[in-house]
Parts: sequence; C-alpha cells; structure tokens
Amino acid sequence: QLQLVESGGGLVQPGGSLRLSCRASGFAVERYGIGWFRQAPGKDREGVSCMSTGDGRIAYADSVKGRFTISRDNAENMVYLQMNSLKPEDTAVYYCAADENYWCSPYRGSRSWDGMDYWGKGTLVTVSA
Repeated sequence: QLQLVESGGGLVQPGGSLRLSCRASGFAVERYGIGWFRQAPGKDREGVSCMSTGDGRIAYADSVKGRFTISRDNAENMVYLQMNSLKPEDTAVYYCAADENYWCSPYRGSRSWDGMDYWGKGTLVTVSA
C-alpha cells in the first residue's frame, strides 16, 4: 500500500528554519515525481515545490524561491523540504504528494502540480513571534 507520512512541522519564529520530512512506503521515490503543497487557514491549497521523476527537475512557487529547497534521499526513500527565512505568511498545513513518472512543469500559479495521485495527511507549520 502506497503511503506518505509528513513530519517536522511546528512553531518557529519569523526568520527561522524548519526541515519537513516525507517518508514514503510502498513505492520507490526515485520513480515518482514528488510535490510539496500547503494550505493556509481559509485559503485554497497551493503548490510549493515539485521534483520530477528521473532527472529530478525542480520547480518552486515564486513565493518560496530562494528560501525553500526540495530534496530526495533515494536510499532512505525520503523527501525533504528545507524552509529558511520563514515568514508568517508561510503558516499552513504542508502536504507531500507523489505521482508515478511525473514531470514537473514550470510554476504557473497556485494550482501547479495539483493533479498528483497520492497524498499525505499533512504537518502544521506555524510561523509566529
């Protein structure tokens, strides 16, 4: 059974850092495209970052470019999202998702990469002083 479980969320002050983890089971992450998404209170879910199958082509939302980094550890079957210089507007539940043989398009707005097949249940990130 394919499963994604996020962890690493919590409370952090503005300007701080967090690393989110996504543990995959039932499939090999190297064969899947992986995405990170978030949903803030009262807002729609939005794409944050995406890593393609194979060549690992990466894309980021404009709002996080230069601050967030997506990575993948094939040996551990893990995916990460390193988040630096966090802002209060980054507060949201963060989800990882996966889709087999997925190529990440360039970012084209908040609905980017939204059609992935498999989703975790999310981890809450709160950025507040």
